[in-house]
Amino acid sequence: MQRFDISMPLYRGMPAFPGDPPFGSERAQSMDRGDPYNLSVLTLGSHVGTHVDPPIHFVREGATIDRIDLSILNGPCRVVSIPDSAGSVGPRELSSVPKGTARVLLRTANSERWRQTLEFFPDYVALAPDGAEALLERGTRLVGIDSLSIERDPTRRYPVHHRLLGSGALILEGLLLSEVPAGSYELECLPLRLKDGDGGPARAILTSP
Repeated sequence: MQRFDISMPLYRGMPAFPGDPPFGSERAQSMDRGDPYNLSVLTLGSHVGTHVDPPIHFVREGATIDRIDLSILNGPCRVVSIPDSAGSVGPRELSSVPKGTARVLLRTANSERWRQTLEFFPDYVALAPDGAEALLERGTRLVGIDSLSIERDPTRRYPVHHRLLGSGALILEGLLLSEVPAGSYELECLPLRLKDGDGGPARAILTSP
């Protein structure tokens, strides 16, 4: 069995979506300073690194991260390789996704850029609104992508988030997929159980036979 950790490491100076709080870590207790143990203070936004967007992120009265159905985040999934030439992911790039595919992870040119350097780049490949519609028509309930946001929208209306989360689907962002071939896997993903949380930093693992 192969296991792929597709989560982004958390560390000071890691990439963050513009406007989001940066990740911070500072030793409050340190054996190097004579303390009996090591213990750190962490500061982070709810959408740091690899994380799950629950409906409440964009939908008033939507489910919070501690109330989502975890079965949506765990189970069979398909990693779809998007051609490097694609600037966005639309229906044409998703034509190979079979109907009834509940979980789809999009591996785009972003993954290779993350592999080279973990620095934010604003021209990331994102899911287009008609791509989101195509996935919903196939019955997809979880959409993951190798960028810190699933969409690029200068208007700040965020139609992809609204459409997916408004339909009850979940979004998994900040994945590292450069080492993962396209194909079928089992996804294991658990976000932090933040009470009334609008997002959940997560550890995500793929396994294959």
